[in-house]
Amino acid sequence: MLKKTISVTAAIILLAAVTVDNIFATSISAECAILYEAETGTVLYEKNPDRQMLIASTTKIMTALVALENSDCDDIVTIPSQCEGIEGSSMYLKAGEKLSLKTLLYGLLLESGNDAAVAIAIHTAGTVEKFAELMNARAQELGCTNTHFVNPNGLDADDHYSSARDLALIMAEAMNSKVFKQIVSTKTFTAEGRTFSNHNKLLWSYEGMVGGKTGYTKSAGRTLVTCAQRNGMTVICVTLNDGDDWNDHINLLDSAFNNWELKTICVAGEVIGDVPVISGVEKSVGISTLETKKVLLEKGSSITIDLQVPEFVYAEVNEGDFAGKLLAYVNDSEIYTTQIVFSDSVSKNFSERLSMWERLKKSIVGTSALETDKLGRR
Repeated sequence: MLKKTISVTAAIILLAAVTVDNIFATSISAECAILYEAETGTVLYEKNPDRQMLIASTTKIMTALVALENSDCDDIVTIPSQCEGIEGSSMYLKAGEKLSLKTLLYGLLLESGNDAAVAIAIHTAGTVEKFAELMNARAQELGCTNTHFVNPNGLDADDHYSSARDLALIMAEAMNSKVFKQIVSTKTFTAEGRTFSNHNKLLWSYEGMVGGKTGYTKSAGRTLVTCAQRNGMTVICVTLNDGDDWNDHINLLDSAFNNWELKTICVAGEVIGDVPVISGVEKSVGISTLETKKVLLEKGSSITIDLQVPEFVYAEVNEGDFAGKLLAYVNDSEIYTTQIVFSDSVSKNFSERLSMWERLKKSIVGTSALETDKLGRR
C-alpha cells in the first residue's frame, strides 16, 4: 500500500495554548454551565453539566421548537381564556383575541411572554398537558437524559427541570430551524399592533451573536442560553443559576473563539487524490471519501492525513468501490479514520490489448517469413 501524507497546520500558532477548563475552572459564577461547539458536538467546558435544575424561561426554546415542528407560522390563533392573568413576563393577551402563530413566537422568544407560551401550547396540542408530552418526547429524541417538562413557559413547578448539557442539545437542534434562528437573532419586531424587544442584550454588543434565551425566577435564579458563530464555529453557552451570566457568557465564548478553530478533515465526494490505472481507458482514477468530517482543535495543532491506497490498480474500476483508508492524526494520536472509494469508473482499454496482439502477430509473421526465405535459399 502507498501512503500519501498531507500535513495541515493551523494558521495561528499560540505560544502558550491552554484549554478552556484550565482558564475558567474556578471563575465561573454559575452553579451549572457548559460550552458546546455544535458543528462537531465538542464540549469545551463544563461545570455540573448534568445536574437537574430549574431553568425558568429557557424552557421556551423547546416550546418554540415543538411548535415550529407541529404547526404553521401562518396559523391564526384564537387566544384562550387560560392565557389571561398568567404571572411573570407577558404579552398581555386577551381571551378571544386573534394573532398569528408567528407573532406569538416572536412574543415568546423576544418578550418572553408566559401567556404566549400557553396560547402556543393549546393551539398546537389542544392542552398544556398534551403539549408537555410532545416536549418530553422531543427531548428524549435529542438524547436529553436529565430533562422533564410540565409546562411551556418555565414557571417553577414540581417535576419541571433540565440540565446545562440538555439545554445545549435543545438549543443546537432549534438553531437548525431557519425560522427559530431568524426570530432569536432579531433585535426588535413589530407586528399586529405590538412591538417586541429581544431580552438578549448580547445581540447588540457581542460579535457573532446569533441568538439565545434569557430566564429568571426567584427559585431558578438567572438562566441564560446563547449561541454565537465565528469562522465556521457555532458555539452554544448555557449557564444556570448565575448571578453574573452576561460576563460569564462573554468570557466563555471569547475563550472558545480565541483558543479553538474548526478544521475540515475531508468533504464527502471531494476528490482527494488519484491512483494509476493499468490497462484502462484512463491513466488514473480519482479517490474520495463518503462523508464530511470536521474536528475542533486548539489553535496551533497540526493534523496529519494518511491516505492508504494501492500504488496502482487494474481496469476495470467501478465508482464507489473500496479503494483504501484515510487516517487523521493529531500529535501522533489517531483521531479519525474512514474508507476511501473510487470517485469514477474506468473501463478496460480493449484497443490497447488489440494493439498488443497485432504487434505480437506481426512479430510471429515476420519470423515465419524470415524462416521461409532462409529455406528458399537452401
